[in-house]
Amino acid sequence: MADRTLCTRASLTADLTRLGLAPGTTVLVHSSLKSLGWVCGGAPAVVLALADAVGPEGTVVVPTQSGEYSDPAGWQNPPVPESWWETIREHMPAYDPAVTPTAGMGRVADQLRTWPGAVRSAHPQVSFAALGARARELMEPHPLDDGLGPDSPLGRMAGSGAQVLFLGTGYATCTAFHLAEYRLPVTPRMTCGAPVRDASGERVWQQYTDVALDERDFTGIGMALERARHVTVGPVGTATARLFPMGEAVDFATGWMRRHRTVPKPS
Repeated sequence: MADRTLCTRASLTADLTRLGLAPGTTVLVHSSLKSLGWVCGGAPAVVLALADAVGPEGTVVVPTQSGEYSDPAGWQNPPVPESWWETIREHMPAYDPAVTPTAGMGRVADQLRTWPGAVRSAHPQVSFAALGARARELMEPHPLDDGLGPDSPLGRMAGSGAQVLFLGTGYATCTAFHLAEYRLPVTPRMTCGAPVRDASGERVWQQYTDVALDERDFTGIGMALERARHVTVGPVGTATARLFPMGEAVDFATGWMRRHRTVPKPS
Protein backbone atom coordinates (compact mmCIF):
# COMPACT_ATOMS: atom_id res chain seq x y z
CA MET A 1 0.00 0.00 0.00
CA ALA A 2 2.88 2.39 0.72
CA ASP A 3 3.73 2.87 -2.96
CA ARG A 4 0.16 3.47 -4.09
CA THR A 5 -1.38 6.87 -4.75
CA LEU A 6 -4.36 8.09 -2.74
CA CYS A 7 -6.97 9.78 -4.94
CA THR A 8 -10.04 11.69 -3.84
CA ARG A 9 -12.97 13.21 -5.67
CA ALA A 10 -11.26 16.60 -5.44
CA SER A 11 -7.84 15.39 -6.62
CA LEU A 12 -9.36 13.53 -9.57
CA THR A 13 -11.39 16.60 -10.55
CA ALA A 14 -8.23 18.70 -10.45
CA ASP A 15 -6.35 16.15 -12.60
CA LEU A 16 -9.19 16.02 -15.14
CA THR A 17 -9.28 19.81 -15.34
CA ARG A 18 -5.51 20.00 -15.87
CA LEU A 19 -5.85 17.45 -18.65
CA GLY A 20 -8.29 19.76 -20.41
CA LEU A 21 -11.75 18.48 -19.52
CA ALA A 22 -13.73 21.71 -19.38
CA PRO A 23 -17.13 22.78 -17.99
CA GLY A 24 -19.97 22.24 -20.46
CA THR A 25 -18.22 19.36 -22.23
CA THR A 26 -19.94 16.17 -23.35
CA VAL A 27 -17.42 13.39 -22.78
CA LEU A 28 -17.49 9.67 -23.58
CA VAL A 29 -15.43 7.92 -20.89
CA HIS A 30 -13.65 4.57 -21.09
CA SER A 31 -12.14 3.76 -17.72
CA SER A 32 -10.19 1.32 -15.58
CA LEU A 33 -10.82 2.05 -11.91
CA LYS A 34 -7.76 0.17 -10.68
CA SER A 35 -5.47 2.19 -12.97
CA LEU A 36 -6.26 5.39 -11.04
CA GLY A 37 -4.65 4.29 -7.77
CA TRP A 38 -6.43 3.95 -4.44
CA VAL A 39 -9.62 5.97 -4.89
CA CYS A 40 -11.28 7.14 -1.68
CA GLY A 41 -14.92 6.25 -2.32
CA GLY A 42 -14.25 3.96 -5.31
CA ALA A 43 -16.33 4.17 -8.47
CA PRO A 44 -18.88 6.67 -7.05
CA ALA A 45 -16.04 9.14 -6.37
CA VAL A 46 -14.88 8.84 -9.99
CA VAL A 47 -18.40 9.52 -11.30
CA LEU A 48 -18.66 12.56 -9.03
CA ALA A 49 -15.24 13.83 -10.16
CA LEU A 50 -16.21 13.51 -13.82
CA ALA A 51 -19.48 15.34 -13.16
CA ASP A 52 -17.61 18.05 -11.24
CA ALA A 53 -15.15 18.53 -14.10
CA VAL A 54 -17.83 19.04 -16.78
CA GLY A 55 -20.14 20.97 -14.46
CA PRO A 56 -23.93 21.27 -14.52
CA GLU A 57 -24.00 22.10 -18.24
CA GLY A 58 -21.85 19.14 -19.21
CA THR A 59 -22.68 15.48 -19.78
CA VAL A 60 -20.74 12.33 -18.90
CA VAL A 61 -21.39 9.29 -21.12
CA VAL A 62 -20.16 5.72 -20.68
CA PRO A 63 -20.54 2.58 -22.80
CA THR A 64 -22.88 0.10 -21.10
CA GLN A 65 -22.72 -2.70 -23.64
CA SER A 66 -24.29 -6.09 -22.98
CA GLY A 67 -23.00 -8.32 -25.74
CA GLU A 68 -24.54 -11.47 -24.30
CA TYR A 69 -27.99 -10.10 -25.28
CA SER A 70 -27.39 -11.41 -28.78
CA ASP A 71 -27.92 -14.46 -30.95
CA PRO A 72 -26.21 -17.47 -29.32
CA ALA A 73 -25.28 -18.76 -32.79
CA GLY A 74 -22.51 -16.17 -32.80
CA TRP A 75 -21.16 -16.73 -29.29
CA GLN A 76 -17.50 -17.69 -29.17
CA ASN A 77 -16.25 -16.82 -25.68
CA PRO A 78 -17.52 -19.30 -24.73
CA PRO A 79 -19.76 -20.92 -27.36
CA VAL A 80 -22.84 -22.88 -26.32
CA PRO A 81 -24.21 -26.09 -27.89
CA GLU A 82 -26.34 -25.58 -30.97
CA SER A 83 -29.08 -27.62 -29.27
CA TRP A 84 -29.46 -24.73 -26.78
CA TRP A 85 -29.88 -21.93 -29.30
CA GLU A 86 -33.65 -21.98 -29.74
CA THR A 87 -34.23 -22.28 -26.00
CA ILE A 88 -32.01 -19.26 -25.37
CA ARG A 89 -33.80 -17.25 -28.07
CA GLU A 90 -37.14 -18.13 -26.53
CA HIS A 91 -36.33 -17.55 -22.87
CA MET A 92 -33.61 -14.91 -22.54
CA PRO A 93 -35.18 -11.95 -20.67
CA ALA A 94 -35.87 -8.86 -22.74
CA TYR A 95 -33.30 -6.09 -22.63
CA ASP A 96 -34.29 -3.55 -19.97
CA PRO A 97 -32.22 -0.34 -19.65
CA ALA A 98 -32.97 -0.21 -15.93
CA VAL A 99 -31.76 -3.68 -14.98
CA THR A 100 -29.74 -5.34 -17.77
CA PRO A 101 -26.13 -5.48 -16.54
CA THR A 102 -23.13 -4.31 -18.50
CA ALA A 103 -20.50 -6.81 -19.63
CA GLY A 104 -16.80 -5.93 -19.45
CA MET A 105 -17.29 -2.15 -19.27
CA GLY A 106 -15.74 -1.66 -15.82
CA ARG A 107 -16.97 -0.53 -12.43
CA VAL A 108 -17.20 3.18 -13.26
CA ALA A 109 -19.49 2.56 -16.23
CA ASP A 110 -21.65 0.20 -14.22
CA GLN A 111 -21.84 2.76 -11.41
CA LEU A 112 -22.96 5.56 -13.71
CA ARG A 113 -25.53 3.28 -15.34
CA THR A 114 -27.47 3.13 -12.05
CA TRP A 115 -26.85 6.73 -10.94
CA PRO A 116 -29.95 8.81 -10.10
CA GLY A 117 -30.89 10.81 -13.19
CA ALA A 118 -28.82 8.73 -15.61
CA VAL A 119 -30.41 7.90 -18.97
CA ARG A 120 -29.52 4.64 -20.72
CA SER A 121 -30.15 4.07 -24.40
CA ALA A 122 -32.42 1.35 -25.76
CA HIS A 123 -30.04 -0.84 -27.76
CA PRO A 124 -29.80 -4.35 -26.29
CA GLN A 125 -26.13 -4.86 -27.19
CA VAL A 126 -24.33 -1.51 -27.62
CA SER A 127 -26.11 0.85 -25.25
CA PHE A 128 -24.68 3.96 -23.59
CA ALA A 129 -25.63 5.68 -20.36
CA ALA A 130 -25.41 9.44 -19.83
CA LEU A 131 -25.56 11.75 -16.85
CA GLY A 132 -25.95 15.49 -17.20
CA ALA A 133 -27.62 18.29 -19.11
CA ARG A 134 -27.84 16.59 -22.52
CA ALA A 135 -28.36 13.02 -21.38
CA ARG A 136 -31.80 12.38 -22.82
CA GLU A 137 -31.32 14.17 -26.15
CA LEU A 138 -28.11 12.22 -26.77
CA MET A 139 -29.41 8.81 -25.70
CA GLU A 140 -32.76 8.75 -27.51
CA PRO A 141 -33.49 7.20 -29.92
CA HIS A 142 -31.12 4.25 -30.45
CA PRO A 143 -32.17 2.22 -33.52
CA LEU A 144 -31.51 -1.51 -33.58
CA ASP A 145 -30.03 -1.38 -37.09
CA ASP A 146 -27.79 1.61 -36.44
CA GLY A 147 -26.11 0.54 -33.22
CA LEU A 148 -22.98 2.68 -33.52
CA GLY A 149 -23.85 4.64 -36.64
CA PRO A 150 -24.89 8.20 -37.49
CA ASP A 151 -28.39 7.90 -35.99
CA SER A 152 -27.15 6.37 -32.74
CA PRO A 153 -26.09 8.15 -29.53
CA LEU A 154 -22.50 7.81 -30.75
CA GLY A 155 -23.36 9.61 -33.98
CA ARG A 156 -25.09 12.41 -32.10
CA MET A 157 -22.14 12.79 -29.74
CA ALA A 158 -19.65 12.99 -32.60
CA GLY A 159 -21.76 15.61 -34.33
CA SER A 160 -22.12 17.81 -31.27
CA GLY A 161 -18.53 18.46 -30.23
CA ALA A 162 -18.10 15.63 -27.72
CA GLN A 163 -14.72 14.47 -26.49
CA VAL A 164 -13.40 11.00 -25.71
CA LEU A 165 -11.57 10.29 -22.45
CA PHE A 166 -9.50 7.21 -21.68
CA LEU A 167 -8.69 6.66 -18.02
CA GLY A 168 -6.09 3.90 -18.02
CA THR A 169 -7.56 2.24 -21.12
CA GLY A 170 -6.37 2.10 -24.72
CA TYR A 171 -7.45 2.42 -28.31
CA ALA A 172 -8.30 -1.25 -28.79
CA THR A 173 -11.73 -0.61 -27.27
CA CYS A 174 -12.29 2.90 -28.67
CA THR A 175 -16.02 2.78 -29.38
CA ALA A 176 -15.88 6.04 -31.35
CA PHE A 177 -13.82 4.41 -34.11
CA HIS A 178 -16.75 2.13 -34.92
CA LEU A 179 -18.65 5.14 -36.24
CA ALA A 180 -16.02 5.40 -38.97
CA GLU A 181 -16.94 1.91 -40.16
CA TYR A 182 -20.43 3.16 -41.04
CA ARG A 183 -18.88 5.77 -43.35
CA LEU A 184 -16.92 3.36 -45.52
CA PRO A 185 -18.11 2.95 -49.14
CA VAL A 186 -18.44 -0.83 -48.73
CA THR A 187 -19.17 -2.13 -45.26
CA PRO A 188 -20.03 -5.76 -44.50
CA ARG A 189 -23.33 -6.24 -42.71
CA MET A 190 -24.58 -9.10 -40.58
CA THR A 191 -27.85 -10.46 -39.27
CA CYS A 192 -28.29 -9.96 -35.54
CA GLY A 193 -30.86 -10.99 -32.97
CA ALA A 194 -31.80 -9.87 -29.48
CA PRO A 195 -34.63 -10.13 -26.93
CA VAL A 196 -36.48 -6.79 -26.77
CA ARG A 197 -39.91 -5.44 -25.94
CA ASP A 198 -42.21 -4.49 -28.80
CA ALA A 199 -44.49 -1.46 -28.92
CA SER A 200 -47.07 -3.22 -26.74
CA GLY A 201 -44.48 -4.18 -24.14
CA GLU A 202 -44.37 -7.86 -25.05
CA ARG A 203 -41.05 -9.67 -25.04
CA VAL A 204 -40.03 -10.73 -28.57
CA TRP A 205 -36.93 -12.09 -30.28
CA GLN A 206 -36.08 -9.43 -32.86
CA GLN A 207 -33.86 -10.01 -35.88
CA TYR A 208 -32.22 -7.08 -37.65
CA THR A 209 -29.15 -6.28 -39.74
CA ASP A 210 -26.30 -3.93 -38.86
CA VAL A 211 -22.67 -3.25 -39.73
CA ALA A 212 -20.30 -6.12 -38.94
CA LEU A 213 -17.94 -4.37 -36.54
CA ASP A 214 -14.19 -5.00 -36.60
CA GLU A 215 -11.87 -3.42 -34.03
CA ARG A 216 -8.72 -5.38 -34.93
CA ASP A 217 -6.93 -2.30 -36.32
CA PHE A 218 -8.08 0.16 -33.67
CA THR A 219 -4.77 0.20 -31.78
CA GLY A 220 -2.93 1.13 -34.97
CA ILE A 221 -5.48 3.83 -35.78
CA GLY A 222 -5.19 5.25 -32.28
CA MET A 223 -1.42 5.41 -32.32
CA ALA A 224 -1.53 7.13 -35.71
CA LEU A 225 -4.05 9.61 -34.30
CA GLU A 226 -1.72 10.28 -31.40
CA ARG A 227 1.27 10.81 -33.69
CA ALA A 228 -0.85 13.35 -35.59
CA ARG A 229 -1.12 15.29 -32.29
CA HIS A 230 -4.84 15.14 -31.94
CA VAL A 231 -4.57 13.65 -28.42
CA THR A 232 -3.76 15.23 -25.05
CA VAL A 233 -1.95 12.78 -22.78
CA GLY A 234 -1.48 13.26 -19.05
CA PRO A 235 -1.91 11.76 -15.59
CA VAL A 236 -5.20 11.32 -13.76
CA GLY A 237 -4.32 9.70 -10.46
CA THR A 238 -1.79 7.05 -11.45
CA ALA A 239 -3.51 6.39 -14.77
CA THR A 240 -2.29 7.58 -18.14
CA ALA A 241 -5.25 9.51 -19.49
CA ARG A 242 -5.99 10.50 -23.05
CA LEU A 243 -8.44 13.20 -24.16
CA PHE A 244 -9.35 13.98 -27.75
CA PRO A 245 -12.21 15.42 -29.86
CA MET A 246 -14.53 12.67 -31.01
CA GLY A 247 -15.49 14.25 -34.32
CA GLU A 248 -11.86 14.74 -35.39
CA ALA A 249 -10.98 11.21 -34.28
CA VAL A 250 -13.82 9.68 -36.30
CA ASP A 251 -12.81 11.70 -39.37
CA PHE A 252 -9.22 10.55 -38.94
CA ALA A 253 -10.26 6.91 -38.47
CA THR A 254 -12.46 7.08 -41.57
CA GLY A 255 -9.55 8.26 -43.69
CA TRP A 256 -7.23 5.66 -42.19
CA MET A 257 -9.69 2.83 -42.88
CA ARG A 258 -10.25 4.00 -46.46
CA ARG A 259 -6.50 3.82 -47.05
CA HIS A 260 -5.65 0.65 -45.17
CA ARG A 261 -8.64 -1.66 -45.01
CA THR A 262 -9.16 -4.13 -47.83
CA VAL A 263 -12.52 -3.77 -49.55
CA PRO A 264 -14.19 -7.22 -49.58
CA LYS A 265 -14.61 -8.74 -53.04
CA PRO A 266 -18.18 -9.33 -54.27
CA SER A 267 -19.31 -12.92 -53.72
